[in-house]
Amino acid sequence: MRSVLFDTETTGLDPLTGDRVIEVAAIELVNDLPTRNTFHRLIHPQRDIPAEATRVHGITLDDLREAPRFEAIVDDMLAFFQDDPLVAHNAPFDFGFLNAELARCGKPKLAPSRMVDTLVLAKTRFPGMPNSLDALCRRFGIDLSARTTHNALLDCKLLAEVYVELTGGRQRALLPGGDDDNQGALPAVQYEAVTGRTPRLVVPGEAELAAHAAFVEKKVKEAIWRAE
Repeated sequence: MRSVLFDTETTGLDPLTGDRVIEVAAIELVNDLPTRNTFHRLIHPQRDIPAEATRVHGITLDDLREAPRFEAIVDDMLAFFQDDPLVAHNAPFDFGFLNAELARCGKPKLAPSRMVDTLVLAKTRFPGMPNSLDALCRRFGIDLSARTTHNALLDCKLLAEVYVELTGGRQRALLPGGDDDNQGALPAVQYEAVTGRTPRLVVPGEAELAAHAAFVEKKVKEAIWRAE
């Protein structure tokens, strides 16, 4: 199953009052695990960037002087998104900004049915506790040392690690194999893309099988799988 985890940086908090998207980053997920396939664009907002926004993400208008406008990157972004579920932290915020930009370009809005909000997942799992990205990273022991500002691509990489912890997705990549052979395990090609390791099939010999059978016979009394 493919989905896309994404994040935006903006000039402010409200697209309805003229705030714009200045950065979009996304990471492909397969079975809720990040692959090496990413998308990242800086975008000229065609307006100023308030100092309070720059203090959050570290991006100034001068940094974007040569950056394209949103309409120049929108087709590449939508091609990366495809029709898959879209994962974000406080997803209504990012959906709201992207939908405002899409409307300016005459493009269809992102459907709410595609939204997967990790903030909602975190609040369900940790009710009454701080559930910001920083708080979740600290809770799961994820290194935050590189996060001095809210860089969208870095935030995506951190959120991908958080999402794995929230969903238990890492367990689904423990054994590579075909969809029919290992329900929930990744096919070998996807396993390599997700983990960066080439799977190696290990087949036990007759002596190993016999030793295993003898061990089970000795250690497991009245095994339920032998019951008639």
